[in-house]
Amino acid sequence: MKKLWVALLGVAVVLCVYSVKAQGGTIIVYSCMEQFRNDRMQAELEKQFPDKEVIVMYVPTAKAAAKISVEKEQTDADIIIDMETAYMEKIKEQLAPSAQYSKLDYVDDAKTKDDRYVIWNRQAGSIIVNHSVLDKYDLPTPHTYEDLLDPAYQGLIAMPDPKSSGTGYFFLKNLVNVLGEEEAFAYIDRLADNIKQFSESGSGPVKLLVQGEIAIGLGLTFQGVSEYNEGNDLEMLTPEYGSPYSMTGAALIKGNENDEEVLEVYQYLINEYLVIDKEYDSPEQILKKQNNYIENYPKNIRYADMQGIEDLQEKERLLAKWKY
Repeated sequence: MKKLWVALLGVAVVLCVYSVKAQGGTIIVYSCMEQFRNDRMQAELEKQFPDKEVIVMYVPTAKAAAKISVEKEQTDADIIIDMETAYMEKIKEQLAPSAQYSKLDYVDDAKTKDDRYVIWNRQAGSIIVNHSVLDKYDLPTPHTYEDLLDPAYQGLIAMPDPKSSGTGYFFLKNLVNVLGEEEAFAYIDRLADNIKQFSESGSGPVKLLVQGEIAIGLGLTFQGVSEYNEGNDLEMLTPEYGSPYSMTGAALIKGNENDEEVLEVYQYLINEYLVIDKEYDSPEQILKKQNNYIENYPKNIRYADMQGIEDLQEKERLLAKWKY
């Protein structure tokens, strides 16, 4: 019964948005960000544009891409924020050229090859450890992927499932890039002996760390830092191959390049609000001059080889080999 009510509520929200959209004047932003980031963005938009009705809707990246792919320019969204670049590539025929509106100076690996979207975010990972749990079992702190294979850590490690989590996939893709496909999957087979859970979501390992159910998690750095700042005994360690990551983008749905109201909001988001998001919520570097006001965030992070992370066909091919 509870699932039915949730489903009906979701339908009601969608119908409400369609109704508002049909009346005109409302700007719909599909955002794939976490809710706390969406809440801040909604509040800033209301402050910046008190005369406009701008609605920020959370839509998971794959669902947003599928919806836009089917509905094309008839979709209710005007702007997309924080969609994984692999899915941006999938729907790019439905996107308007918009890179020319960006005034920010990006680092080299955050410059897009296509003018139909700009980079919004770098989602990066760490080996995150709970020192209280390690001390409980009198275990040393691991520093390398090889260390994680020690039988002493059996049942004390979690990793996101690459089939359901972009975080899990970027850990896998980095291992494939560095070790080669055969050796990477052989490594995962050995690591699986120590895994307590391949979590459905990218945040799963951090939640298990905070609950004290595991000692080591492959997870998102910013989530680990957030929990550390809340008083949890966590440490974020950069793997020996660098911090793996994926990129997300921001874009304009085709047709909105001629709408001055939508363009004004879009230009604010990619030139001003993006900077706020980096400074206070998700600070992995994408800009040459980028401040980070998040306490205890790692500095001078060395990023991993993520060549091909935006290739959706390659992702599907690799995930077909995943058996956990």
